[in-house]
Amino acid sequence: MSPIKIQAIAGKEFFHLIRDFRSLYLAFAIPLLLILLFGYALSLDVDNIETVVVDYDRTDLSRDLIRKLDATSYFHVRGHLPNTRILSQYLDHGRATMGIIINSGWTADIRADREGAIQVLLDGTDPNYAGLARSFIISFIDKYNGDRQKEFFNRRNMQEINTPVEGEIRVWFNEDLESRKFIIPGIIAIIIMIVCAILTSLVIAREYENGTMETIRSMPICAEEFLLGKAVPYFIIGFIDLLVAVFMGQVLFGIVMKSSFWLMILASFLYIGVALSIGFLISTVTKSQLVANQIAILVTYLPSLLLSNFVFPVENMPEFLRKLTLIVPATYYIDILNGLYLRHLGLTELWKSYMMLFFMTIFLGLINLKILKKEGL
Repeated sequence: MSPIKIQAIAGKEFFHLIRDFRSLYLAFAIPLLLILLFGYALSLDVDNIETVVVDYDRTDLSRDLIRKLDATSYFHVRGHLPNTRILSQYLDHGRATMGIIINSGWTADIRADREGAIQVLLDGTDPNYAGLARSFIISFIDKYNGDRQKEFFNRRNMQEINTPVEGEIRVWFNEDLESRKFIIPGIIAIIIMIVCAILTSLVIAREYENGTMETIRSMPICAEEFLLGKAVPYFIIGFIDLLVAVFMGQVLFGIVMKSSFWLMILASFLYIGVALSIGFLISTVTKSQLVANQIAILVTYLPSLLLSNFVFPVENMPEFLRKLTLIVPATYYIDILNGLYLRHLGLTELWKSYMMLFFMTIFLGLINLKILKKEGL
């Protein structure tokens, strides 16, 4: 292979990118927009649950319960309603997620050491959100019951009964349970796949559509030189987008890498190589920019988003989808990023994911070379 020929092909591709503002827009503007949208808009955290209350009791104890509920970071009492009919309207129209009904006589039952029931209504449209909200309100009620129980024992000068099991819960890796800390590493994988795979899916197809592929065949270059020359500009763009995404994640969202930065660079080089190889393969096989772009979205972006353990846990998927995730490159790259960003892991623990990306890069690269050689290069 001749470095001069590779440089010439790469220079030609650079000039084409500079002239084509749409490619530059896709290369830089969309990744910036994605990290801003995913970072700020996509949140799996459950807090400030919109709550409305119907308090038929209207006593100091019922008001104290509502005030304590509103004081937590998980609930926001947005209104006190006069009756349950209006509460139903709030839930029906999505103006509230949870409704609490306190019947008259509730305080009298509590102070008489009888069971006082309150009704909690939850909007189950989003089952995950509703499930978490249900867990939070159950925890709140359990704590409230514990406080009332202490008062009961104090009034009677009785010794408090110790619970048989006391759980001491500690959260590792993501102590604040912030979804952004795993969303940002995941979106880096999506950005690289969009930039590298979708852009390169148009490169060789464009040569076929413009009729310049015959000219390229007549030139004294081999398939390796042609492929590397075409890949260099998009590799650089992908690497720049990677650095920008890492920088924005740290500056805007405070996402700091716990492990080695250079291990992340190594994994990114392999992942960019896989993404470029997939894009070139699509471009070479389809020979049409329109078809290549559509296939690239289906083959690269959607699997990286849906089947990579990024948004949806692989453990909850059917068996055939779990097997399908094994051939999605983003699965291994996101596993590496989560290990480096959150778990402080090293190459000793992550070597399997590195090897999978390495083998994918080599395998796809060899397939591309074989197809190009069949095309006459």
